[in-house]
Amino acid sequence: MTQSLEPHPDNPLIVQGDHTVLLEVDNPRYTLARDALARFAELVKSPEHVHTYRITPLSIWNACAAGQTADRIVEALRGLSKYPLPGHVATSVRDSAARYGCLKLSRHDDATLCLAARDLPLAEELAHQRALLPLLGERVGSLEFLVAAANRGRLKQTLIKLGFPTEDLAGYVAGDAFAMALRAVSRGGHPFAPRDYQREAAGVFHAGGEVRGGSGVIVLPCGAGKTIVGMACMAEVQASALILATNVTAARQWREELLDKTTLREEDIGEYTGNTKEVRPVTIATYQILTHRRNQTAEFTHFALFDERNWGLIIYDEVHLLPAPVFQITATLQARRRLGLTATLVREDGKEDDVFALIGPKKYDVPWKEMEKQGWIATATCTEIRLPMTETRRMEYAVAEARHKFRIASENPDKLRLVRQLIDRHRDVPVLVIGMYVDQVRSFAEELNLPLLTGATTQRKRDEVYERFRHGDLRALVVSKIANFSVDLPDAAVAIQVSGMFGSRQEEAQRLGRILRPKPGDNQAHFYSIVSRDTVEQDFALKRQLFLCEQGYEYRILTLDRPGELLPAKAGSLSPTS
Repeated sequence: MTQSLEPHPDNPLIVQGDHTVLLEVDNPRYTLARDALARFAELVKSPEHVHTYRITPLSIWNACAAGQTADRIVEALRGLSKYPLPGHVATSVRDSAARYGCLKLSRHDDATLCLAARDLPLAEELAHQRALLPLLGERVGSLEFLVAAANRGRLKQTLIKLGFPTEDLAGYVAGDAFAMALRAVSRGGHPFAPRDYQREAAGVFHAGGEVRGGSGVIVLPCGAGKTIVGMACMAEVQASALILATNVTAARQWREELLDKTTLREEDIGEYTGNTKEVRPVTIATYQILTHRRNQTAEFTHFALFDERNWGLIIYDEVHLLPAPVFQITATLQARRRLGLTATLVREDGKEDDVFALIGPKKYDVPWKEMEKQGWIATATCTEIRLPMTETRRMEYAVAEARHKFRIASENPDKLRLVRQLIDRHRDVPVLVIGMYVDQVRSFAEELNLPLLTGATTQRKRDEVYERFRHGDLRALVVSKIANFSVDLPDAAVAIQVSGMFGSRQEEAQRLGRILRPKPGDNQAHFYSIVSRDTVEQDFALKRQLFLCEQGYEYRILTLDRPGELLPAKAGSLSPTS
């Protein structure tokens, strides 16, 4: 992994005693160190010259689940550090890694599981944890406790919050058998085969049907074909499957892909959404329908779907967006195989540990830049354009309450002329204009004479517009935050972001992902983010970019000095920064 196994003043890392790691950007070994850190640490901030990472127990557990070892992590830190690695940091890494698998949950009988601790002190600690008392049954040896099968999910949730990830070896129900296979030639007449990494990801998840397979998260960039990984896992399991998608558009994309690339017939696939309630061997539902209820105190109307069939596999598409109520029901579904698909494990609600406990640990991960090098996703150039506000708007911003400042900056009307200029600059490729505020994107659509899609747009209208965009009848399209989700716009090559959800790293990654599908010719995509300079919007933009900076993307910053100023004639005049 490294060229040297000893600290050296020319190395790019400073590992600090509080488990933060500083990474020098202007260092020849920056890329090597960044790629190493991305596997076991989380990027906290990324100003121009020094990036800050944090090593956490969860980041170590996910690294271990994906095949890393404590020795390799410590070796990477030591071999890339300027100074000697603090001894307690190395010890902490080893301790966290050792906790992964120190508790094992196995099958005792049909209704009971057995939780086994690695040693007696750990078993005693569990026995004296008040939060565990309602979940642990009889102690059947010095190291083992019986556990009701119904408590499987809640137990793992509680244990991880206590700092003990549990290796779940209790196995899964087979589910209703249902034969399906991937096609060698798609229904559209094109040769089809999963790419090597897609096949490998499915193999790691399934693990040959062994108890160590069957639950976990596959992390791949947007545009890398996570849907195909899901289909490959279905072909491995050969059982009835429930697929949970973010919205109706995503659900129908799953249906189209399944019909095109697998042996499934139309009558095999059910849609369970707002207007259609079909339950078939393969059923696709939306998170919205599952979290519907008449009022805040009522039961969730459609949770019964999870019991409608003996599902052999549940797929959680875009698992980083999984609503909290679905975690509740997932806690009771631990005997079903569970596959999470996502481009990022980042959750803005901080529930990454719930994903780990209830869906499963990260099983497979490929860095975005690695996929880009291999040509599987487009090369993306990211540019942040900072424009000033007029004196009138600056005064409005200055006297506004803190909670209103972000929206005032985000809705800076001068952004429109830059959007118009960027669309003109990229007149030969399809462009998405993406915003958060409906009033803002509606005015942009009217001024630019472009179609607008929002959450209120009917599904029929969405399908019609998407079809026109795919076929090149529309050159540009204005969309609200519905573009954060699984919207299949494979020909989009440019995204212009005019407003976003505060400092959401997750949203930034999803929006860039809308334009990463491989492109003909130079395979180039452009991602622009327009922000009002010297405002809270500019501050939040730095936070939004963290995950993508961790993946190796750099944001070129262009600062405009005067209201009404246009962009320079050539993009090459932009100076790169992080």
